[in-house]
Amino acid sequence: MLSGIIEQAWRGGASRSSSAPGRSPRQPFFSRLRAKYDAANTTLDNMKHWARADGLSSAAANSPDVRRTLRNRSRYEVANNSYARGITLTLANDVVGTGPRLQMLTADDAANRFVEAEFFAWAEAVGLAEKLRTMRLARVSDGESFGLLTSNERVDATVKLDVRLIEADQVASPTLVADRSRYIDGIQFDADGNPLSYDVLREHPGDVTFTIDEEFDTVPAAAVLHYFRCDRPGQIRGIPDITPALPLFAQLRRFTLAVLAAAETAADFAGILYTDAPANGEADAAEPFEPIELEKRMLLTMPGGWKMAQMRSEQPSTTYAEFKKEILNEIARCLNMPFNVAAGNSSGYNYASGRLDHQTYFKSIRVEQTQLARVVLDRVLSAWLREAILIEGYLPNSLRTLDSTFEHQWFWDGHEHVDPAKEANAQKIRLSNHTTTLAIEFARQGRDWETELKQRAKEVSLIRELGLSASDETETQPSTKATEDNAEDTARAA
Repeated sequence: MLSGIIEQAWRGGASRSSSAPGRSPRQPFFSRLRAKYDAANTTLDNMKHWARADGLSSAAANSPDVRRTLRNRSRYEVANNSYARGITLTLANDVVGTGPRLQMLTADDAANRFVEAEFFAWAEAVGLAEKLRTMRLARVSDGESFGLLTSNERVDATVKLDVRLIEADQVASPTLVADRSRYIDGIQFDADGNPLSYDVLREHPGDVTFTIDEEFDTVPAAAVLHYFRCDRPGQIRGIPDITPALPLFAQLRRFTLAVLAAAETAADFAGILYTDAPANGEADAAEPFEPIELEKRMLLTMPGGWKMAQMRSEQPSTTYAEFKKEILNEIARCLNMPFNVAAGNSSGYNYASGRLDHQTYFKSIRVEQTQLARVVLDRVLSAWLREAILIEGYLPNSLRTLDSTFEHQWFWDGHEHVDPAKEANAQKIRLSNHTTTLAIEFARQGRDWETELKQRAKEVSLIRELGLSASDETETQPSTKATEDNAEDTARAA
């Protein structure tokens, strides 16, 4: 069919071109369609703007020198800029919170409860929640974070596994190491692109004890946790999350300092002497730029022909707050953080707009928690179970096989609702029309529904045993008006 179309076009072109002057009778005639993109055109107006656009690969674009410069600058901003510090702390606290909770989902309930309790005790002993928050902070300023699964005899738990955090600077290609195939930036890969080992410098390059010898250890990939965000296919190292905002942080600080300097300059002058007389006129002689000390609450006389005026303070201007708001809003956008969270100020928000902005932010938090669970927590749990299995008589028999599939899930801190009464009514409506379950509702609060129901059953049993009266049912039921209002809010939000 394709050959017929080509032949038809050839013949049609030949018949049309036969009468055209200067065209061969056998030369085909095709009408050419040329597509054009404004963004692909290089003009005098956009030449400088796109001058630094390149076609480098993800590994070449994120070279060690580039990442080192970005790390140093982002660390400087986070250390010296109050907004940068607050944004990173808020993000780490919202993602990790007080730490994840493990729920085992095997068929043996008793074994599940035992593993959950023991893993929680181990996590408290090694400070797992604090280390996870540090890893999230490092991803903001360093672009990536590394954790080594090691053995620590001083861990106050039965399992001596520990997670030792190291900075991205220590995972690098030592200078004296010979070139190897599939070896990039301190990481050895196999033919399929999977990391095999990591070269870790024993001393931080920024330490005063760092020597030119660059002693290092080659750590197998199974013992290394590499936490970063992959933005491009083939990317093997991360760049700081606030990389697009680094120039904005600098602008924000420069603008604030400039406004402050202008206000201080105006405040330093109590007043100035000026005259309307022409040069060499009748005004008395006065030394130019001569400072005059003034005493408080005194009546002064001016030289003949001279007047006194105060400097008018024109800083900060009326656009000062608006400019800082827009800059801060643009900074927070690359972190999927709404302005009121980044600024710690919701004075310009109403209930609906604040809730809408938080929905996007909380969705981003859930995505990050999922990645953190897959990259870090699942591997930590697997290493913990392998160590626990080797301890004789420690784990229940149902879990003492290395080839078992340990189904589990992680619970994170829930996000408090702005209006708890409306949220409780919404839960009641969802449960009554079977559009949700207790497991889902408790999981939103970061709690295990089985544990909570068992605890509630104990409380109800103790109340009856002690002869205490429960609250009147009519007091605990939501009013019809509240239920209708909440249903209307739920429908509007949907």
